[in-house]
Amino acid sequence: MNTQAELAQATALLQRRQLAAAEAACRRVLANAPRNAAAIHLLGLICKDAGRLEDGERLLRESIALEPRQAEFRSNLGNLLRRTGRLREAIATYREALEIDPGRRSARVALARTLNDLKEHRAAESQARILLSKDQRDAIAWSTLAMALRDQQRLIEAEAAYRQALLLAPQDARTHHNLGSVLARMDRAEEALSALERAGALGVQGFELAFNRAIALLQLYRIDEAERAFAEAVQIQPLNAEAQINLARLRYMRGDPDFTRDIAAAAAARGDDAGLQCLLSQVLRRAGDVRGAEQLLREFARRSTPTPHVRAALAETLLEAGRLEEAHAEARQAAAALPDDSGVSDVLVTILLCMGRPEEALPLIRAQRLRHPQSQGWIAYEATAARLLGDPLYGQLYDYDRLIRTYQVESPAGWSSMADLNAAALDALQARHRFTNHPLDQSLRNGSQTARSLLADPDPCIQALLQAFQEPIEAYVHEMGADPQHALSARNRGAAAISGAWSVQLRREGFHVNHVHPQGWISSAYYVAVPQEAQDEQLRSGWLKFGETRYPTPGAAAERFVQPQPGKLVLFPSYMWHGTNPIHGDELRTTVAFDALPGRRKDGKT
Repeated sequence: MNTQAELAQATALLQRRQLAAAEAACRRVLANAPRNAAAIHLLGLICKDAGRLEDGERLLRESIALEPRQAEFRSNLGNLLRRTGRLREAIATYREALEIDPGRRSARVALARTLNDLKEHRAAESQARILLSKDQRDAIAWSTLAMALRDQQRLIEAEAAYRQALLLAPQDARTHHNLGSVLARMDRAEEALSALERAGALGVQGFELAFNRAIALLQLYRIDEAERAFAEAVQIQPLNAEAQINLARLRYMRGDPDFTRDIAAAAAARGDDAGLQCLLSQVLRRAGDVRGAEQLLREFARRSTPTPHVRAALAETLLEAGRLEEAHAEARQAAAALPDDSGVSDVLVTILLCMGRPEEALPLIRAQRLRHPQSQGWIAYEATAARLLGDPLYGQLYDYDRLIRTYQVESPAGWSSMADLNAAALDALQARHRFTNHPLDQSLRNGSQTARSLLADPDPCIQALLQAFQEPIEAYVHEMGADPQHALSARNRGAAAISGAWSVQLRREGFHVNHVHPQGWISSAYYVAVPQEAQDEQLRSGWLKFGETRYPTPGAAAERFVQPQPGKLVLFPSYMWHGTNPIHGDELRTTVAFDALPGRRKDGKT
């Protein structure tokens, strides 16, 4: 058999995963032609597939040295580098391949995906669009583009790209799955579940399918099925923090007293895993077990040197317990080790403000404001520091008379009155308040929250209610103006679109802890049903309050209160600290809330 035939046979054996036979064929060629670049390269690929990555890399590099103008050789080396996590080297190697052969599709696809892995999503998008400029019928290019758009949170565009890919390759199981994942993130649960089940029928299995099915099932209030799907995802990947916390969260909302069992088992089995210990402590703390959270972190610190993130978690737990000096000591060490970490800085800044030391907090706040200029949380901290320091900036950011507006919502077309619409909406929302406990990761206490954004809820009365909010939103945006020096109005482009909406019910002793909406711009509270006790202007049960920080801070008490009334909509900047006083009786307080961002309305009007 001649050399070409021998190499062709080795290639076929590799494709059939008969690695030992493929390697033997390559070595026969190399015995006669030890500098045959193609044989060396093929042997490198065989070693890579056999898991002998060092040998594979050495052989691939040797083949490139022998034939440096072979774009395929460089592209395959890039694949090995990507597999070993050396993404920057992989990108450089893919670019070298494309310099030699700009039309090498596999190298450009791999380059786009690797750029996306490194969160260079716009660069990944650019590479995908180059592919599509050459061939609009390239399904893989459309899927690659969709991936980059998805990770830029451009979900509507991502959906369109995935659908285009499926028009070209309707049996592509992975694309069906990825479309389902995007639809679940958009709370379009019915469509998401259909796409995910199609992916499963086409052969997709594993963690991602189980996890995304769980999200869609929860949005559809198929709660037993959602819990089973989250549990399946955790069984497949017990170290996955997102799956573990979602499972614990769902069990907690269902009133399961042993809601931490899976995450606790994983943490116990991997006692040296700092991430798992922090995650379990976070769940315990959010559920109110501050002592248990502290004990867990202290025990971990005794077993091994605490990481900065463990110190930050302990600082947050001690803050919750009101032990500020101890919290400050831990947070200071964490921030010294991770000075650019936004989460660690958040903990330290909160503690410093609570201790009445705004002058120390301010440099940290300003550094984060530069990094995250639209983060509502950091604007809130800046305003609080200004308040404690007597800086006039506080009065500009918390101009209650100008920035908090209330509106009596008018009934939309098809409804005779807001009372009728509220009654219908209350019935619909009541069916969606299915949980015993509040979510672990929200400001709510002693109540329940809907599991799905109301934007995607098909119920006509809920959609009518959201429609009724549009006119007040437009009025608010107009009234705020466009001062480029103000954190709210600098983003005013003349219109706003609701980005997420949900409903909350407060039960006996229910309230919201003080909070801000970090990803919002304009936030809201609309009152569907209000308990009789809210009429008491001395007690102020269930009243909305502004200005008081999350944790007790000297000089930062509540300054403005709004009395809830059915049909009233309150709009305010998302960076304003706000919470509620508890209600005390058995009557429920039912609200709809939303965040709005600068942009166009759904109908395209500005």
